[in-house]
Amino acid sequence: MLKTTRDGPLVHLVLARPERRNALSPALVAALLDGLDAACADPAVGAVVLSAEGEHFCAGGDLGPGGMAGDGLLDQHRERGVFATLLQRLVQAPVPVVAAVQGDALGGGAGLVAACHLVVMADGARLSTPELKVGLFPWMIAPVLARKLPRNALHELVLCGGRLDAERALAWGLANRVVPRAQVLDVATALARDAAAHSPAIVRLGLSALAAVDDLPLPAALRHMHGQLSLNLLTEDAAEGISAFLARRPPTWKGR
Repeated sequence: MLKTTRDGPLVHLVLARPERRNALSPALVAALLDGLDAACADPAVGAVVLSAEGEHFCAGGDLGPGGMAGDGLLDQHRERGVFATLLQRLVQAPVPVVAAVQGDALGGGAGLVAACHLVVMADGARLSTPELKVGLFPWMIAPVLARKLPRNALHELVLCGGRLDAERALAWGLANRVVPRAQVLDVATALARDAAAHSPAIVRLGLSALAAVDDLPLPAALRHMHGQLSLNLLTEDAAEGISAFLARRPPTWKGR
């Protein structure tokens, strides 16, 4: 259902329900949340790569038999809340999360993609929010998409239900790279390694600060960042980075 592997400073989280187009069952959502939390809690982890098996990246919420495993409406409501928590954790993750999107990402799958820090898409992959076609609104993923898209682009994606091809996703800022399908995982992993090559302590400090100021007015955001800069300058890795720069040598990060 979810495969987790470690490669040096990288953690790979792989959606492994290809027979169900990697649809988000309650068990898969819970496993993703646990895997992400474990990666973020490990100070040696420099980045996470989120990928999938099969032709599709993720078909969104599992509407088939067993897709809602809870007993009764309240249990099912709580299960859907776990997906909301997962999206929030992705957006606010203190380690870079890179999505390797080899195939279509629909509904909740598009939300997963939009919640990641960096996105590499296959040139044939598409993003889509088809919920209105089955009488639903994309409630859970709309706030995540709204953080990445201009309002008219958001309205077109949500209301018209079309599939956004990779090139348009790139133009709209939902993707960082569009590459041939065979190269998606390699390029995503290379981006993750680039991010993980820096001080993990400072990257975590910076990503946490960016998440904290996301909804703040500019004066409050600048005050927060001012304090974080002073904190950053007190770290051993800041001293090491400046010393290495002046000595023209590669830095050796201590993660503190």
